[in-house]
Amino acid sequence: MTGFGRTEQSVGDKTFLVDIRSLNGKQFELQLKIPAILKPYEFNIRNILSENLLRGTIDCLIMLKQNGGTKPVSINTELAKSYFKPLESLAKELNLDTAYTLSALLKLPEVITPSTEVLTDEEWEGLQRIVLDAVLDLDRHRMTEGAVLENDLLQRVDQIRVQQDQVIALEPLRKQKTRDGLTKLLEDQVGPGNYDANRLEQELIYYIEKMDISEEQVRLKNHCDYFRSIILEDGETAKGKKLSFILQEMGREINTTGSKAYDSTIQKCVVLMKDELEKAKEQILNVL
Repeated sequence: MTGFGRTEQSVGDKTFLVDIRSLNGKQFELQLKIPAILKPYEFNIRNILSENLLRGTIDCLIMLKQNGGTKPVSINTELAKSYFKPLESLAKELNLDTAYTLSALLKLPEVITPSTEVLTDEEWEGLQRIVLDAVLDLDRHRMTEGAVLENDLLQRVDQIRVQQDQVIALEPLRKQKTRDGLTKLLEDQVGPGNYDANRLEQELIYYIEKMDISEEQVRLKNHCDYFRSIILEDGETAKGKKLSFILQEMGREINTTGSKAYDSTIQKCVVLMKDELEKAKEQILNVL
């Protein structure tokens, strides 16, 4: 699900800013941007994010501000000396003033280099807490979106149940229409009373049993109830795959109902159920 998290805190003389953005995605994909000082901790930071965010396209930016003072540097004295001797000889040979030799020397490659700095244990522990705070902030945005998705999915399933109730109500009429249709067909073909009534009853039983959709309706109702219970139960994470599987099972029962219907009114109900089902499947892609 989409979300945004941002946390800025100071640890010692350093201030860390963690900015996390999340977009919908089936897998966990992370774009991590960190300063050079945090490179040794990159693997650990990635693990923290993957364990807590589970999936989605994640863009994480960590910035470091040095409080109070400039970044420490070091001078490579031996290298500076090796540069100075030939520079001094060249200046004397060309009768040049050596007053500016030092300033030129300091600009030569690798004479002045940033000191090799690493985080202290306290700073690393503090950074982990800051990253987790940013994740919690992002999760609060996700929860807000999740509440909207939950309400939408429950409405979709409720609409499927409304159409299913219509199908169940039409079922007795469908059987009677099948009986009347076969009887009329025989009467039109061979005339009233010129057919075996017992054989007609046998054929009617065969067709009605073949067209029976009661089992499909029982299973569809159970799937809808299970779907609702999974959404509403607390304490379980990563419900998306389970809910997606239940929707697939609901689709099988709806399709079978449509193939057995042989009734235009029931077919209309099936089409409406399929429409709600497809909308629910699209929303499930946004659920963790």
